[in-house]
Amino acid sequence: MMQARRFGSLDHEVSAIGQGTWQMGRDKRSAVAALRRGLELGMAHIDTAEMYTGSEEIVAEAIAGRRDQVFLVSKVLPQNASRKGTIAACEQSLRRLGCERLDVYLLHWRGSHPLQDAVAGFEQLERDGKIGAWGVSNFDTDDLEELRAIAKPGRPVCNQVLYHLEERGIEHAVLPWCETHHVALVGYSPFGSGRFPSPSSAGGKALAKVAGRHGVSARQVALRFLIRRAALFTIPKASDPAHAAENAAAGKLHLSDSDLSEIEAAFPLGRAPRSLPTL
Repeated sequence: MMQARRFGSLDHEVSAIGQGTWQMGRDKRSAVAALRRGLELGMAHIDTAEMYTGSEEIVAEAIAGRRDQVFLVSKVLPQNASRKGTIAACEQSLRRLGCERLDVYLLHWRGSHPLQDAVAGFEQLERDGKIGAWGVSNFDTDDLEELRAIAKPGRPVCNQVLYHLEERGIEHAVLPWCETHHVALVGYSPFGSGRFPSPSSAGGKALAKVAGRHGVSARQVALRFLIRRAALFTIPKASDPAHAAENAAAGKLHLSDSDLSEIEAAFPLGRAPRSLPTL
């Protein structure tokens, strides 16, 4: 059964492995089928954004008639994140998604509008029942501290950041900050955006060794490692139903302490980055 855990300060649990939709519009039929298969297998967390051209419409088709099964997240672009712009962008996303409410709405990254403006827009959307909560994406610890001084208790509920085996920089400061302040940390691009370790590399061999012991794939091992701590969530994209099923099965995998140590050694944390890693 898919692992579910508390999502930041929210009172309900969310699937630790969800479904991303960035660059998903190349084969709409397959994309819709993949999302539906993921939902059937417990990957209820679906992430999209106004920036992902065509993705919100794909999600709308995939969740038609089953909105209650979905933990739905979308994002506002920073250039739209004035108070009025945030509200207007959310309403446009809701129209494209064919629903009346988002579970969480995110600021995609920090832009030129003051954070107070976006927060005011988010709070108005909450009062109006158009979003359940709000969070951010691509925020470093200094941004999070500034935001925390503005926001009401329990907000933001999440921070979505780049996180995969060969990019673990967020573990130095951002992850501990989120754990301390009860903020969910959602990792995007968990397979490295086309740069997943090759089977012949040292990291690839280590993954294959762990995977062989469990009778699973290297990608499933990677996904399970990326949700090994209670604050962590991940949102892989699936190109077809079989790929969605593979991702979902990672949520049932148990990695031992020795498994985790082997992966840690193969993909060392390295030095703290000077700035937050992003795509």
